[in-house]
Amino acid sequence: MNPLSSPLHAIHDAMAEACRRVGRCPDSVQLLAVSKTQSAAIVDQAAMAGHKVFGENRVQEARDKIALVKEKGLVWHLIGPLQRNKVKVAVGLFQMIQSVDSLELAQEIHRRMPPGKAMPILIQVNVGGEVQKSGLAPGDLENILIAMARLPGISIQGLMTVPPFFEDPQATRPYFRALAALSRSMRALSIPGVSMDTLSMGMSHDFEVAIEEGATMVRVGSSLFGVRNG
Repeated sequence: MNPLSSPLHAIHDAMAEACRRVGRCPDSVQLLAVSKTQSAAIVDQAAMAGHKVFGENRVQEARDKIALVKEKGLVWHLIGPLQRNKVKVAVGLFQMIQSVDSLELAQEIHRRMPPGKAMPILIQVNVGGEVQKSGLAPGDLENILIAMARLPGISIQGLMTVPPFFEDPQATRPYFRALAALSRSMRALSIPGVSMDTLSMGMSHDFEVAIEEGATMVRVGSSLFGVRNG
């Protein structure tokens, strides 16, 4: 039996229950399996258990891993910080970059995309105002979003955040609620070419709270794979 089948089913059940509590359709939330520090063989196990969408933190680790994964047709998202000197490699590896935290990074992604192609991105927002974390300040989002929307090499799909960590998952609720409100206000601007359909928030310890507050994608690693190897 595939060792990841049981935790994968348990996570989907918890996601569905969180949706039911707030009257949402379970299909409205996507699970992103955070495979950073996990081996290619573990990714293959998850794929054989039916999961196809994975998140990586580092470009070099992802490049090495993707080359070794046997299962084909998987979807890869970059969820960690991206240095501009790694963008050329990143746009060839990932189907979405969730961690765009500056206009300069968006411009570099745009510059590195082949003509006529656009990289789906999420804009990372630092809702907790933590100096050690990446992300735009909420008050800066509107002006930068308008500037990013002029770049045909990117396709803005929504927002992402990594809130402060609390032992009690309920303590993250105000941060998830704040990002959801920010998403709604950006949607109301009706900026051409900008979608706010994706709200990526919530991890292993708090994804149910995130779903209750409107997440459309949750990033789960340790609940699926166990404690990370590094």
